[in-house]
Amino acid sequence: METVRLRILHFSGLAYEEGIEVHRIEGVDVRVYSVAKTIADCFKFRNQLGISVAIEALRDGWRTRKVDSEELWRCAKACRVSNVIRPYLEAVIQ
Repeated sequence: METVRLRILHFSGLAYEEGIEVHRIEGVDVRVYSVAKTIADCFKFRNQLGISVAIEALRDGWRTRKVDSEELWRCAKACRVSNVIRPYLEAVIQ
């Protein structure tokens, strides 16, 4: 069996609250982050995950139309990565 490292991160304020969706799973309301918030988090933790993971998440989210630029921009601002994500978002949109 492969060992998997688990890393727990704590968010507060807008970075914690932005992008939360509620999904009903087997009769239970479950709070999960939206695709846009997940992409913004990938860019926030790009040094740990790798920039290629963040870029691929952005491309996939945009290609499958699971995210729109307005929501992604709002989440990027909440995670304080709007300046980082801007050139990648502009490249994907074109």
